[in-house]
Amino acid sequence: SIFMVHSLSGERCSMNGNQLTHSVCGMCSARCPITVETCNDTVKMLYGNLQSPLKGALCARGVAGKALLEDNERPQSPLIRQGARGEGKWRAVSWDEALDHVAQKITEAQNRYGRQTVLWSDREGPFTDLSRGFMRGLGSPNVCSHSPSCDLNAHHACKAVLGLGRGMTVYDFANAKHIVLQTRNIFEAINLGEARTVMQALRKGCKLTVIDIRQNVTSSKADKFHIIRPGTDYAFNLAVINTLISENLYNKEYVRAHTTGFDALAAFVAPYTAQWAAQECGIEPRAITDLAHALAAAAPQVIWHPGWMTSRYADSFQVGRTALVITALLGGTGAKGGIVPGRTPKDCGKSGLKKFVDLYPAVKLPRADGLGFENKAFDPGKGLLHKAFDAISSPPEGVPPVKVYMAWRHDPLQGFPDPDALKKKLDGLDLLVSTTFSWSDTAWYADVVLPMSTYLERESIIAGKNGLKPQFFVRRRAVQPRYDTRADWEIISGLSRRLGLDSLVFDSAEAVWNFQLEGTGLTIEDFDAKGFISLTDDALYVDQSTYAFPTGSGKVELSSESYGKGFAENAGISMLPPYISPQSPPEGTFRITFGRVAVHTQGHTVNNPLLYEQVPENTVWINTDSAKRAGLKPGDRVRVLDARGGNMGEAGIKITAFIHPEAVFVVHGFGHDLPCESLAVDKGIADNKCLKGGLDLQDQGGGGLSLQEHFVSLEKVG
Repeated sequence: SIFMVHSLSGERCSMNGNQLTHSVCGMCSARCPITVETCNDTVKMLYGNLQSPLKGALCARGVAGKALLEDNERPQSPLIRQGARGEGKWRAVSWDEALDHVAQKITEAQNRYGRQTVLWSDREGPFTDLSRGFMRGLGSPNVCSHSPSCDLNAHHACKAVLGLGRGMTVYDFANAKHIVLQTRNIFEAINLGEARTVMQALRKGCKLTVIDIRQNVTSSKADKFHIIRPGTDYAFNLAVINTLISENLYNKEYVRAHTTGFDALAAFVAPYTAQWAAQECGIEPRAITDLAHALAAAAPQVIWHPGWMTSRYADSFQVGRTALVITALLGGTGAKGGIVPGRTPKDCGKSGLKKFVDLYPAVKLPRADGLGFENKAFDPGKGLLHKAFDAISSPPEGVPPVKVYMAWRHDPLQGFPDPDALKKKLDGLDLLVSTTFSWSDTAWYADVVLPMSTYLERESIIAGKNGLKPQFFVRRRAVQPRYDTRADWEIISGLSRRLGLDSLVFDSAEAVWNFQLEGTGLTIEDFDAKGFISLTDDALYVDQSTYAFPTGSGKVELSSESYGKGFAENAGISMLPPYISPQSPPEGTFRITFGRVAVHTQGHTVNNPLLYEQVPENTVWINTDSAKRAGLKPGDRVRVLDARGGNMGEAGIKITAFIHPEAVFVVHGFGHDLPCESLAVDKGIADNKCLKGGLDLQDQGGGGLSLQEHFVSLEKVG
């Protein structure tokens, strides 16, 4: 082998003088296990950890981590704003001055408004326990995430049917016989381990069906691919359920013993036939009935994925919910090769990591986003960040206004819709702090920028990963910081010292790790060999015949009655809502849709020179017939105009028959306008700027924003 790994003694081995560090990639949210080869504090090679299932593999984004490290345009020291917000005038300061300033502002705001005046948001993930402990210490319940602009509908769909959050819902792709991917572009929104597992399953004979509004890379691997009219996924799913029930294709024994709500579901779907849905979706009825029969033949080794980025339409929660219902009707919930509950260290007979959040009592105060009182269905661990923004100037009754906002490795001005409207809300803050390893729209608009070291330059807290094979893993520093930046634990420790949260003050990463490992019987040296510790050798499946799902009934709830009771009675939210046909685009316009490409992570990587070289702008996809009617030809460039006629930028076009004629598509994350990003500035379309009024369009059942309920027009350039 040309690679070497850490010795069991914990000492670093070397190959040709290179030092090896097992760590965790930070180029996207998949957090793949990696090995970093360094020499003289310089990164020489990055690759997937050979002792993990990746076996050395790494995606383009992961390999481009070296360019992130070497980026001289990222924030290089703490900064305090000097001019107006967004003007780009900064004063470089020491860490002491920056942390003193932030701590003083927090103290002043809490003394004036109350402890809840502080709002925190991040991108979630396995490294959040320390920050949640910090917010508990401050006494504020206002912790939110990016989820309303991404996975919240899928997360709540999993809770509604299975009682499990998205993080504890596991897809056993390795043993599946038929996979359906709908709003899940698995080969472009890459979780590398998951993508490799799906490919291995396909090679073994597993069937893949993809449902989308365009032909993406994932659909190119499918046995069956259905282009449907945008916004009609719910109709498609209802018709599949109708077919399974009316043609007696469902697993009657499993449904009788392990589910609730079947009779109500059967009565509800009775009118939604394949013939009806075919007209709504723009496909043949047989596409629906054939799929139902194919799934029944593969049952129970069936996975109908509830989606990932599901903040799309007004009924996207129901799309994810019905996907899980279909899997349950086929007996696939809890079955090997289906959708199964994740397992924890306790299920392995092991102790979990000691938690920072347990250092302080849970905060039992009303939240700025209103969750936990009238709305008890939605997960406050995710939060409704767009509603919390409203509390800056118009808080709920009895709740103090939000006046301090800490955006932690999070860019809502780029990830949430209608950034101009959001900026007006943020203008009501006393303090906006951005903690980031690269420039972002939110950082540029902040009052204080606290620069985080890149993932190659920092340690993180030990994290746990639940699933069929639970594990602990750790990110280690491979090289020293290039600039005056700090690790996340260092920043929180620095603020905690100034705010009197002594339990969260640590002088070294080793002290952080030692705290977490208390009671586990492990030491940090146990991670030296591989960078992770598996808590079991064998996959841990539940006993499907006896397992009690964490729903109100202990069963799979086909009509989601327990979840539905979490809404206030006057909310009028049904778990079996009638289908409403989506609005057709007004004459001369298109529904704007967006998604991922394999070489970029939203807007975080478009200024990375290695990835910019691969995809420098987000070409506008348009249907062949639509392009002909608009007088567009290959090689043309277009301006994208929002519903009010505003110019949202220009880009080239991709003319193809493999996108629905009602839609145009762009890759999310382009259209930057920050002068500090020399590559990304003025390249492509900022899709979020097209979504005027989008902060108020929420899926009522799942809480996600409806980001693809907007229309644009195209204007030929030149």
